[in-house]
Amino acid sequence: MSEPTTEPKAKLLLVDDEANILSSLKRLLRPLGHHIYTATSGAEGLEILAKQPIDLIISDMRMPEMDGAEFLEKAAATWPETIRVLLTGYSDLSSTIKAVNRGKIYRYISKPWSDHEITLLVEQALKLKHLEDEKNRLEALTKQQNEQLKTFNDTLEKRVTDRTEELRQAMGFLEKAHTSLKTQYTTSIKIFANLMELREGITEASGRGHARQVADQAHQLGSAMGLSEDEVQDILFAALLHDIGKIALPDTLLQMPYDKLNANQRKEFEKHPVLGQATLVALEPLHSAANIILAHHEQFNGQGYPNRLQGTKIPLGARILAVVDDYNVLLTGGLFNHCHSPAEAKVFLQKERNKRYDPQVVDHFIQLLDSTEPDTQTVIEQCLKSADLKDGMVLTRDLLTSNSLLLLSKGHLLNDELITKISQLEKAADYDLSFYVQSH
Repeated sequence: MSEPTTEPKAKLLLVDDEANILSSLKRLLRPLGHHIYTATSGAEGLEILAKQPIDLIISDMRMPEMDGAEFLEKAAATWPETIRVLLTGYSDLSSTIKAVNRGKIYRYISKPWSDHEITLLVEQALKLKHLEDEKNRLEALTKQQNEQLKTFNDTLEKRVTDRTEELRQAMGFLEKAHTSLKTQYTTSIKIFANLMELREGITEASGRGHARQVADQAHQLGSAMGLSEDEVQDILFAALLHDIGKIALPDTLLQMPYDKLNANQRKEFEKHPVLGQATLVALEPLHSAANIILAHHEQFNGQGYPNRLQGTKIPLGARILAVVDDYNVLLTGGLFNHCHSPAEAKVFLQKERNKRYDPQVVDHFIQLLDSTEPDTQTVIEQCLKSADLKDGMVLTRDLLTSNSLLLLSKGHLLNDELITKISQLEKAADYDLSFYVQSH
């Protein structure tokens, strides 16, 4: 059994005018070990925020004098780094989304809530905040280094001949740091996608790793269609997180093929693109990806959901994601109660040209799938244990635990510090990991 983590405890603020609701939430969250503060009104909540640094707020929507939307909007304006969660009994999804947008809310939870959903949300939100704080720290460090470099350049005129090579090295270091930061950010999202699949209970046979497979193919397809680097990156992030809205759905909906759902179940299931976009609304770098997620179940003929967009009114990234996602879902039997072969899945895509799918996207994807050009530079790999790892080695496969938890993604460059952390993790969690690296 793995040992408990030693992450620093967070500070939570619970705001509700009903004492029994506050008591229920405190009783539910107390075992997590975090510091919990409570307030019975928005005004009292703002007073606590002014005195205490709070990591996460859970606020009821319906409160007298100042409702939850207004309170969270004020909290967002003054303490934007605090994660905000809305607790609502409203059934009108559009009203809730307006509140989400006003307060830049991370998630909303409908009453009556699921205890498991709330505890899972709190832990995931705090982990995401930790990642965001770490990203901000690295960005601040890079900014500081840039400022130091500017100061250095102010005196460069007197030493231009002697310092030219030194400046080139400094710029190279910054470029490497920026590349490393982007890689770490992408890896963090891949790990989060893997955690979502574990929450959904996806088995190996039914497609664990689905999000990464879809992301890889959508990334390749976007590049093949001539999209810019930023557009391709948005598609990659959208593909990794395209099912994030399903976290709020009941397990029964996630375990049945779409064509086996009844009308009411389909109506509930078809909310997940809207929920997915709402989940990412507080993360500005993912806004473009969120818009792709919202539209990735629209159909070219206007018969999709949630907004029945048609043709090129559907974002190109969403049209790409729709084709790649459905192809992979067909292979695992998630769209119909039948696991298609690759050939059958391609026939289905071609049959649905101009109906479900953009015909140009289908044509490019079929061409990509049919491409049999071998990799002329075949990677020779070797399998090592952590004790044999060395600085500078590159992973040739994703590093997964025995229960398919993603730790590091393919292509990650190892260094001495990371190797030490991996060894410590193996001992703490009783893991026996195998590392596939390039053989020189």
